[in-house]
Amino acid sequence: MTTRDTHAQDPRPQDAPDRPSHDQPSDEQPPYDPVLYARRATSFGAQAAAYAEHRPDYPAAAVSWALEPAIRTAGATLDVLDLAAGTGKLTASLVALGHRVTAVEPDPGMFAELRARVPEATGLVGSAERIPLPDASVDAVVVGQAFHWFDPERALPEIARVLRPGGSLAALWNTDDDQVEWIAELGRISSSRVSFIDWPPRRTVDTHPAFSPVEKADFPHRQRRTIDSLLATEATHSHMLVLEPAELAEMLGRLRELLASRPETATGEFDLEIITRVHRCVTTTG
Repeated sequence: MTTRDTHAQDPRPQDAPDRPSHDQPSDEQPPYDPVLYARRATSFGAQAAAYAEHRPDYPAAAVSWALEPAIRTAGATLDVLDLAAGTGKLTASLVALGHRVTAVEPDPGMFAELRARVPEATGLVGSAERIPLPDASVDAVVVGQAFHWFDPERALPEIARVLRPGGSLAALWNTDDDQVEWIAELGRISSSRVSFIDWPPRRTVDTHPAFSPVEKADFPHRQRRTIDSLLATEATHSHMLVLEPAELAEMLGRLRELLASRPETATGEFDLEIITRVHRCVTTTG
């Protein structure tokens, strides 16, 4: 069975190989630097329009699986909080599925893109550590590409506070599928990860007494790209956003050279293969 055939199945089992992702330190990168980490966490707003244009969305199957526990408890149409909603990539998927969505985002630039792109959602300024909603007000909380930036000791109790009894929490991450050779090489050059077996420890939903044990599943996804659009996507990741202009130009030049040398990517459009990983759990309080 080929790699693609395996990915084409339903959610992968919990013992499937872990995959790391872009915006997360790896063992090959310098030791944890809290100042640099804070810069990375707040680096997206200045490039909000590019983020909205170039970052991938989320497959409907992954979003549906993320919400499944809440739907079993509350019914087909949910009150959903998209926390750290960014420019609304996940928010748009939730609205398309027919749910009532509140999107909370702290960054002014990202929030402006969110309001413009997904006006159907209720937009609020706030953070995971201070959610601007009353107690027991939503059926589900979802987090796209952002849970690793949270302070879990403050965020998880706050998430539990706004969830109704039996409500669910789900975190989703899109990560390039580096079981594909050229994608693995792209990651090595950009120093964004080591290999798919080295999923970073922070990229998970932590065990917490307010929530049930975490379930995990992976979903195949893809994004149609050209060399230029893929480089634009790469430039929206935090490890790129904090580079000095000369360093960024040098890094993008190396990536362009790789893509131009590979038959899969050298000419015209190609598919960037993606794995969407979902972690979900259910509140045990209330």
